[in-house]
Amino acid sequence: MDKKVLKEIEQVLEYKVSDSRLLSQALTHSSAVDNRLQSNERLEFLGDAILSLIICEFLYERFPVHLEGELTKIKSVLVSRRSCAKVAKRLVLQKYLKVGKGMQDSRALLGSIAAGLLEALIAVLYLDGGLDAAKRFVLRAFCPMLEEIEHKQTSDNFKSLLQQYAQQKFNAVPVYLLLDEKGPDHDKCFETQVVINQRYFPSAWESNKKQAEQKAALNALLELGVLKGSHFA
Repeated sequence: MDKKVLKEIEQVLEYKVSDSRLLSQALTHSSAVDNRLQSNERLEFLGDAILSLIICEFLYERFPVHLEGELTKIKSVLVSRRSCAKVAKRLVLQKYLKVGKGMQDSRALLGSIAAGLLEALIAVLYLDGGLDAAKRFVLRAFCPMLEEIEHKQTSDNFKSLLQQYAQQKFNAVPVYLLLDEKGPDHDKCFETQVVINQRYFPSAWESNKKQAEQKAALNALLELGVLKGSHFA
C-alpha cells in the first residue's frame, strides 16, 4: 500500500494500523478483484456486527429508561446503510477505495458501497486493535448523529422520561405541584415542582405551565442522575 495513502487513512481513523494487508483488503471492492474473497465483503460482514454491538451498548447505557422496542428503533436508524454512507461521505473514505472499471462514477460509491467500506474499516480496527480501538472510532465518527438522537429523545420529553423512570425505580408516578405564579395575565410566569414518593425536587419557573412542568421534570432527572447536566445546560 502507498505510504502516503496509508498515512492519510490512519489520520482519518486516528489509529496506526499494524496489518497493512488487512487495511488494503478493506479498501478493495469486489469489482476490482477476480476472487471476491480478496475484497472487503467478509470484513464488511464482521464490521456490521461490531458496529451494532458498539451502538447497542451506547444506547443501553445512555437511555436507562427506554424499553427494548424503543432502543431497537433508534439502533436501526444509526446502523442503517444510509447512516453509514453518510458517515463515510463526511470522512471522504470513498477516495481511498479501489473499484473496477466502470464503477468510478457509480452512485453507489456514495451509498451502499461507501457504507460497506465504513463497516470494513471498523472490522480492521477490531481485528488489529481490539474492541476498544473500534469503539473509539465509531463513537467519534457517529458523534453528530448520536448527539442528535440524544437531543430528540430528551428534548420536550422530560416528563415522559421521568414517569418511566419513577415507575420502574420507585413504582410511583410523579406529581406536579403549582407553587406560585407571577405577572399580569398576558405575561405570567409559573413555578412548578415535582414530588415522587414524598421526595421534593428543585422547582422551576417558566412562562407557561407545560414548560414549567417539563423543566421541573428535567430538574428531577438531573438530581436523580438519570441525565447529565452538561448535555442540557
